[in-house]
Amino acid sequence: MFGLTAIAIAGPSMEPTLKSGEWWVVRRTTNVRPGQMIVFWHPLRTDLLTVKRVHHRRPAGWWVLGDNPEASEDSRFFGAVDPAAVVGRLVLRYRPAVALART
Repeated sequence: MFGLTAIAIAGPSMEPTLKSGEWWVVRRTTNVRPGQMIVFWHPLRTDLLTVKRVHHRRPAGWWVLGDNPEASEDSRFFGAVDPAAVVGRLVLRYRPAVALART
């Protein structure tokens, strides 16, 4: 609806900004700019959605880096991200409602 979707963060590559288990709303767009956190299809593991911060634009695509360089597989490893692989950008963190079970 309205070009929005939700994702759960998994892994430490964007810590301390993003923590594993957090939920984020993603605005579906390919219009991104440096400084934004984006969701894209991993260039080498094409079944994996990945979140990184856009650093700058190169002729081959977007150079992306994790906020936690020691734990991040990013453009230093796989090169620039093809703009066609970009799904969207993170816009809002939220906590999903949790159903309470009766015991």
